[in-house]
Amino acid sequence: MKSDVRAAVLDVPGLTVPRARAEVSAGTPQEQLLGAVQAARELGLKRGEFARAVQLGLVRAGPRAPSGAARFTRGELDRVRAAEGFPQALRERVETVAGADAAAEVLGVGPSRLTRLARCGHLTPIGYRINRYRAVVWLYLAAELREFAAREAAMLTGIASPADRELIAAKTDLRPRAWRGRHVGLLLRRTADPWERAAVVASVLQDEEVRAVVPDPAERIVLAALAPPPPYGHPQLPAAAAVASRLLRAQEPDEIHWYRTSLDFALTGARGQSKSTGERGPT
Repeated sequence: MKSDVRAAVLDVPGLTVPRARAEVSAGTPQEQLLGAVQAARELGLKRGEFARAVQLGLVRAGPRAPSGAARFTRGELDRVRAAEGFPQALRERVETVAGADAAAEVLGVGPSRLTRLARCGHLTPIGYRINRYRAVVWLYLAAELREFAAREAAMLTGIASPADRELIAAKTDLRPRAWRGRHVGLLLRRTADPWERAAVVASVLQDEEVRAVVPDPAERIVLAALAPPPPYGHPQLPAAAAVASRLLRAQEPDEIHWYRTSLDFALTGARGQSKSTGERGPT
């Protein structure tokens, strides 16, 4: 579907996206580009480990296929393999644990304390799963949990701080918001293209919010074409996907305002680029 939208963008009247950019995605004859499955196999990583390595920027994607699928250069795989401690060091950096029980065990505390620390914003999830009961199961990087335990040992025992008690009393749960912020930040780190960056920010907003910030329908087509796919682990079953999709959108008024302001700022830069090149859309 996304590739269809990209193709449509190329032909929207008055909305020029350079054909050269679309052709670059196919790579050059001198490059050897590998798909994600083969790249993971050559690095000796499981599918989930490889997806996490890409998410964290530890393995950098190359030019995309015409379909939009990620591909990886042979040179990038060689760079990753040449790193000290490969492959064990890489596996340790992408290791995740799912749920409060597993995360608490790594942290060396009980599940209730782990949940409280995460709900109050001290621990930021790296991903999520939706279980068979349609409940969100948060994923954490094991390495980050160990670092937190070493750095914040005082928070692993004793009573909660006054600030945390206030959040608990208000039944605040900062995990979805913290995850969204991290997710957006990681996506922004993976591209310098101003239109793609604007599309990342727009993807966190509901359609009506995007329309309010981007009144031009042609620009909204560009943003939709460049929107990032759901993160790895996003469920396919409709009932579970409906639960997970709520995690992808800003919820609180101040969070929505933040992303709307960020989108407006990102679009200013993107439009400025288009004005300087004489083209409207990503270059």
